Amino acid sequence: MQSYDVIAASAAPPAAVWGLLLDAQSWPAWSRVDALESALSQGLSPEGRDGVGATRAFRTGKVVTKERITSLDPLRLFAYEGVENPQMADYRAAVELLETPDGGTQIRWHGTYFAHRGMRWFFEWYLRRFMQSMANGLAEYAATPDVLRTHRG
Repeated sequence: MQSYDVIAASAAPPAAVWGLLLDAQSWPAWSRVDALESALSQGLSPEGRDGVGATRAFRTGKVVTKERITSLDPLRLFAYEGVENPQMADYRAAVELLETPDGGTQIRWHGTYFAHRGMRWFFEWYLRRFMQSMANGLAEYAATPDVLRTHRG
């Protein structure tokens, strides 16, 4: 089993970060995901507040992966598992939010997975960098004025 564990800091309060995690439509705006494939997703909330059991299909380049939300602890924990991924199996991940003394948010994004044979060394290198960019993008975008106006704590 392989893993990654990355941390980013946001000036935004946990409510702003949390709102973006729940809203699958927002992910292409702040992450390296190119698009949400709504037609391949299930259980998406029209209000942008996806719940446990929602399956989101994200396209990055030509690759579409599906992930199901498995646990939500509001403003603290967003957990999900891979449902369909052509390069890895048994993917489980969590995004933990911790309010900082200055009212910002520490974002810890970590996960475990099995990369397919021949891809293990590449995934160890690539996924850590990819997920760090996801956490950084979330942290930065959550602190933008438009997001802060929408997701007040």
